[in-house]
Amino acid sequence: MTHPSEAAGTSPRAEDVSEGASTPREAATRAPVALLSVSIDLGAGRRGVDMGPSALRIAGLVPALVELGYRIRELGTVHASGPELTSTGESKARYLPEISEVCRRSHELTLEAMEDGLFPLVLGGDHSLSMGTASAVADFHRRRGDKIGLLWVDAHTDMNTPAITPSGNIHGMSLSVLTGEGPKPLLELADAVPAVDPAHVCVIGAREVDPSEREAVRASGIRVFTMSEVDERGIAVCVDEAIERATRGTAGLHVSFDLDVIDPMEAPGVGTPVPGGISYREAHLICEKVARSKKLLGFELVELNPVLDLGNRTARLGVGLVESALGKSIL
Repeated sequence: MTHPSEAAGTSPRAEDVSEGASTPREAATRAPVALLSVSIDLGAGRRGVDMGPSALRIAGLVPALVELGYRIRELGTVHASGPELTSTGESKARYLPEISEVCRRSHELTLEAMEDGLFPLVLGGDHSLSMGTASAVADFHRRRGDKIGLLWVDAHTDMNTPAITPSGNIHGMSLSVLTGEGPKPLLELADAVPAVDPAHVCVIGAREVDPSEREAVRASGIRVFTMSEVDERGIAVCVDEAIERATRGTAGLHVSFDLDVIDPMEAPGVGTPVPGGISYREAHLICEKVARSKKLLGFELVELNPVLDLGNRTARLGVGLVESALGKSIL
């Protein structure tokens, strides 16, 4: 799997991609993108993020990527059943069966796309979807004898488990599951447990961690760059260290970008807003540095809530971040 901004070569079914770059030269230098939407808000405590993928499309995501020279293969949308038709189930892991099924289908589609030589780009949806998509990226490379790194850009560490969660919302357990702790149906999504080695996982921008979650974070072996550390040391240094850790001894890194990492003054339309986040430019710098690393294996953008947005402002910001991660630069 090549980085999307590098030459794609002759991927097995690139001719099936539905939308093409504007010139043959651009098409030759951009790996095809598999675009998957996951419409789910069952993992969150607030409705609305299931509409995030549609808002990103309305904000012009596909034309923006085509303008960059990418060919797009649409994988369609994985839809979760609404809470009106779904049993809440266990209070400490709400909607577990339906979320597990959505993640299973997302895993399957992501893995198939990568086996076809495509770069996975996932639009969410709440952060529970990453248990399917990120584990698929890990499985693809594990089957080829490689590990992956994971960059978790988020205001939260998402390291809860049913035993310690204060809410029962599964989107707060995603990173815990990916690093080996959580409900069995979710752990079984990946070929191995943990799906991703905690030694290759970095969180950037955390500023709201549940009291009982803190010990789990400390014991896990993941590296967390809190907002306090970002403020003190600067975003550039923190991102460089995170990328180095995530790519040391791995095939590259997968990025799971929760828009609530950005300060709500700039990104109001998110599922779980927390004051004091990173700035517009800091968010872009993270994505630009990821692109420059040439180690990006997959990218997902989650927790966009159009119900809370102002004129699709956060969606437009999200489109810009995807562009930066996939190689758009000032010069």
